[in-house]
Amino acid sequence: MKYNETLSYIHSLGAFSHKASLERIANVCQKLDNPQNKFKSIHVAGTNGKGSVCTFLSSALKEAGYNVGTFVSPYITDFCERIQINGKHISRENLCRISQKVIDTGTSLTEFEFITAVGFLYFAENNVDVAVLETGLGGRFDATNVIKKPLVSVITKIGLDHTAVLGDTLEQITEEKCGIIKGENVVTSYQQPNAALTVIKKHAPYVAIPDIQKLENVNASIFENEFIYKGVSYKTHLGGDYQIENALIAIEAIKKCGLNVAEKHIKAGLKNAFIPARLEVASREPFIVIDGAHNPDGAAALCKVLKAYKNITAIIGVMRDKNYKEVLSATLPLCENVICVKPNVPRALPANELSYVAQQYCKNVYTADNLQNALSLAKQKSNGEAIFVFGSLYLASEIRPLIRP
Repeated sequence: MKYNETLSYIHSLGAFSHKASLERIANVCQKLDNPQNKFKSIHVAGTNGKGSVCTFLSSALKEAGYNVGTFVSPYITDFCERIQINGKHISRENLCRISQKVIDTGTSLTEFEFITAVGFLYFAENNVDVAVLETGLGGRFDATNVIKKPLVSVITKIGLDHTAVLGDTLEQITEEKCGIIKGENVVTSYQQPNAALTVIKKHAPYVAIPDIQKLENVNASIFENEFIYKGVSYKTHLGGDYQIENALIAIEAIKKCGLNVAEKHIKAGLKNAFIPARLEVASREPFIVIDGAHNPDGAAALCKVLKAYKNITAIIGVMRDKNYKEVLSATLPLCENVICVKPNVPRALPANELSYVAQQYCKNVYTADNLQNALSLAKQKSNGEAIFVFGSLYLASEIRPLIRP
């Protein structure tokens, strides 16, 4: 199959076309000679920060000379970015070739199970030393959880998201995330809610938590962060103070994984790490920031940044199955203008419905029938002030090429 045909096939499989289970992914992996057992792994679950932590980890391990596979979701700029080796995306040719191998197993899979199998096989073919694996949803029945004992299990800050699938309390959601824990090496956030931390400690005999008392000289901005942790100076180009939390998780995870990674490699890895749509300054003039905030915790982190700006114009698009009302109630009172648009995803809320809700929190609300018009209208209404794009990673994925062609 050609690339577009391959993508169409993958997307046709559906996210919830089968009951949650590891049986199907285990079956297809067995038919592929269990590629997931041919490399070491670091497993990352959580609600917010997973992608950033994975990026920090992979970057540091690459600096240390390891052949590093990275499996993340969702993608922002190109589907192929979901599967990477040493920061380089799988080629379209390899995606098509390996996808055909998975199809040839004759196993019925969900979309995420399918791409997970592709990633495992690609990593095994290329003899990666270690793969950094981000869960797609939850942990216990997530397709990535077919791996054996990882070097370290990481659980980033947990919040209320995917409640229809994972449960509507922090304790229930954490139980699902803790399904990835298979040994003593567990790292979590220093900002983990107590309700979640109690559950994590129940599943792990020892949990490493960054020592906030040893964090000092913090200088955080939208452009970069600098800080000292345990006497060592670090710098990240992933901006926003919440990235310090993610960086500390990555530092502790690297130190607990048992691989030979020197301090200089960690420092270089954190400094060189990049991931799109995480408080990304996509344009300086006009000043446009893209952020993937789409749940209450993500909105709370974004609000800290919004408060530093005046007369903000927001471009928003949300998924109807997300807790978007809580996101809007937190962010939109900080905005002067709001442009509502519908991302090109079936799950997206129509712009007119989104506008109806947005009007409860901001007086100047407009709609646009496509992203290009939304961007043009935002530039017109902003009068040279900041423009922030948020509400969905799908929105970020679609609008980013229009800002950074």
